[in-house]
Amino acid sequence: MRKITLEDVKNLHEYELIRDDWRKAVLAEKARRRVLLGPLMSFVFENRTTVLSQVQEMCRAERIARPEAVQQEVDVYNELLPGPGEVAGTLMVEITQESRVQPELDRLVGLGRGDRLWLQLGERKVFARFDEGQGREDRISAVQYLRFPVGDDPALREALARGEVDAKLVVDHPSYRAEAQVPPVTQEELAKDLTPS
Repeated sequence: MRKITLEDVKNLHEYELIRDDWRKAVLAEKARRRVLLGPLMSFVFENRTTVLSQVQEMCRAERIARPEAVQQEVDVYNELLPGPGEVAGTLMVEITQESRVQPELDRLVGLGRGDRLWLQLGERKVFARFDEGQGREDRISAVQYLRFPVGDDPALREALARGEVDAKLVVDHPSYRAEAQVPPVTQEELAKDLTPS
């Protein structure tokens, strides 16, 4: 997937003019890419549109206008994009009751260990690679950035594009177990992500 460049980012004034329509389009895109993973987790497979949206919103919120500062944001957020043969995304632990946030997160310590979360593609398990800079051995963040090294398999891409893969996301942690089918519309999006640009 092609990385975001400074030229892709609209300046603050230009962005304000299109923001309402842009956000509606991004929300529709995210809806096609979101998978609910049990009652506490959701996962969004990221692409250029979803990540560019985050850059635009961060620049807007922080009033970042200098090109070198915008470039720093672009560089940070480009890390969320999948590399060749990968799909990538954001896992969110969604706890709305403030008093439950830390106890629930404490129960999920160890989620980032190699075999706790995977993308099941037919018989094949593709284990998530968590962003190493995010976690510690004794703590977990409510937002995690993951990659699934799927590989470059044209037959798999074509099957995903047709929504024909028995695909699911699975989490198997001692304190939280869930699995969710990856719907055909999301499979189509993943096929696009895996298509070399």
